[in-house]
Amino acid sequence: MKTQIITLETHDDLISVRDKLSWAKTPRVLLVWPRYEEISLRILDLKVLQRHTNSLGAQLGLVTRRANVRRDAESLGIPVFDSTASAQKDLWPDPAPRMRRIPRAPRRDLRRVRAEVYEKEASWRQSLPGRVLIFTFGVLAILAISVLWIPRAELVLYPESINQSVIIPVSASEAIDSVSITGSVPDRKASIIVSAEQSLAIVNEISVPRSKAQGIARFSNLSQKEVTIPAGTVVSTNTDPPVSFVTLHETLLPPGVDEFVDIPVEAVHPGAAGNVAADSIAVLDGQLGLLVTVTNPNLMKGGTESKVTGATDSDRAKLRAVVEDNLRREAEAKLKAQISPGDLFLSDSFELIQVLEESYDPTAGKPGKQLKLNMQIEFSARYISAEDLNQLSLAALDASVPLEFKPYGVPLFKPLAEPLTDTSGVTHFDLEITRTLLRRIDSMQVFSLVRGREPLQVKDELTTDLSLRKDPQIFLSPRWWPWMPLIPFNISMVIK
Repeated sequence: MKTQIITLETHDDLISVRDKLSWAKTPRVLLVWPRYEEISLRILDLKVLQRHTNSLGAQLGLVTRRANVRRDAESLGIPVFDSTASAQKDLWPDPAPRMRRIPRAPRRDLRRVRAEVYEKEASWRQSLPGRVLIFTFGVLAILAISVLWIPRAELVLYPESINQSVIIPVSASEAIDSVSITGSVPDRKASIIVSAEQSLAIVNEISVPRSKAQGIARFSNLSQKEVTIPAGTVVSTNTDPPVSFVTLHETLLPPGVDEFVDIPVEAVHPGAAGNVAADSIAVLDGQLGLLVTVTNPNLMKGGTESKVTGATDSDRAKLRAVVEDNLRREAEAKLKAQISPGDLFLSDSFELIQVLEESYDPTAGKPGKQLKLNMQIEFSARYISAEDLNQLSLAALDASVPLEFKPYGVPLFKPLAEPLTDTSGVTHFDLEITRTLLRRIDSMQVFSLVRGREPLQVKDELTTDLSLRKDPQIFLSPRWWPWMPLIPFNISMVIK
């Protein structure tokens, strides 16, 4: 008899093996277990594969040497062989005969059984008047529920109000850590860096050096030795400030007291300041001053200057004042915008901390038709936070609230005069605090007065029983509904 051999692999499971069996077209199907690999098929899986093979009209057999698989297969009546050759030579046991289920004959008395099981409905319920009556009761029940739950109302009350006001002296300092009921509050410091670049047209004239003054310096020997005077030796006048000159070349001073030599010199800086009178040069720098003396027998001349358009000290001072004033206003505005809207800015604490940059173009002594200033300054100021002032205000106001009233809204506070800071850094001012108080209203009393009544009657009751400064307002939903809701949950009360 033809037998299809299916060799199993390690990754095979119940689903893959069943798919392989579905392609079998022979009356016998032989599943071959790999010798050195393990297949994860349980006894329940073997039972499913046996039934699936039977449904295909074939008989299932196994080839394996694994004891546990052989034991499971034999318990299910599946033939097991040692090899494929023996499976083809040996006889297979006959499969167990299939049991055929014989269906029962259908019952013919189902209507009678149903009539016996189910109780018949009352005749009045099946009649048209009965059905109309039940429907009417259902509609009335829905309407009753709608009357209770659908209507809603908003009740706006305006209870009696009074103004609460108090004035307290306040002292603020960075040394204070927390708010005190006595009026002590901490202040905070804020700083900002602002910069600007501004120009100024120059209309003045300044003197600009053109050439250096020149002349002869006479060096006299104070010793019996020959002295070398190198080029670049600096000599100067004894005026304040001194005018300096340098020798133009190296010279040997002969030995002997009062021996002298004349050396050409030139002013260090150009300009008319180098034109000095005779015998004005008297100072010789360094160790050389111990060996020789110096003077100028003649006038030092040749230093000249020219008039050009340029910035004077007054121009730079004028531009600086304008830029600093602009930066001051800008810094103050930015500091006020930097803090919170309710914070109290202490104007008298606003000050200049340091000038970080101040550069002029052109620099002093240079010609130019436009003076440009680039300036950067750091400013600082102190302020009191709105949170601290609000905490102080609540502490002062809550101490004097009447029992029949309650606070409404947040307190308003403002200084009566500009805060002033003393020499010790403590700021003093008087703070005026105001708040609105509303008379307390018992919500349960209000609900008991308004529920289920007409709006006009509700207004009269509330005006009579409560102390109101204004007639109450009622908003019904839907608008055409004539009564207030019966359930307090559907009535919202707003206090203004």
